[in-house]
Amino acid sequence: MSKATRATEMLDRSGVTYALQSYDYDPGADRIGVQAALALGVPAAQVLKTLMIMADNKPACAILPSDCELSMKKFAAALGAKSAEMMKPNDAERITGFKVGGISPFGQRRGVPTVIEEQALALESVFVNGGQRGLQIKLDPKQIVRVLDAKAASLIATA
Repeated sequence: MSKATRATEMLDRSGVTYALQSYDYDPGADRIGVQAALALGVPAAQVLKTLMIMADNKPACAILPSDCELSMKKFAAALGAKSAEMMKPNDAERITGFKVGGISPFGQRRGVPTVIEEQALALESVFVNGGQRGLQIKLDPKQIVRVLDAKAASLIATA
């Protein structure tokens, strides 16, 4: 497995300190981020999933803990959009240049508006996908905001 991806190249250009962690990717896992957390031996809340969303028919990115569900209403509100829905997997792969299960918020083919769950910023470090299945990047979550010019907001759906 190559450790250099468009995601790591973007972080290198941005001067971000990070660590790479590989794990055995399970394509059959119900929740890929939760499976990654188990494989890495860290709490699921520390592994953030990257979801590609269509907000008012424009691509956007949501980053939130892997054990939580995204509130489309909260996500749309965070971007000032009227509606939001999950992007189709084929569209997500085409827009990001990454395979589903390996989509990183960093190094996507084109920059899109990004919103990160605000609770993640309280953590000392988090993991995000490194741009390929089975590769995670460990970094300070505040660097996600800085590098991606991401907005922090409450995104988690409540029961």
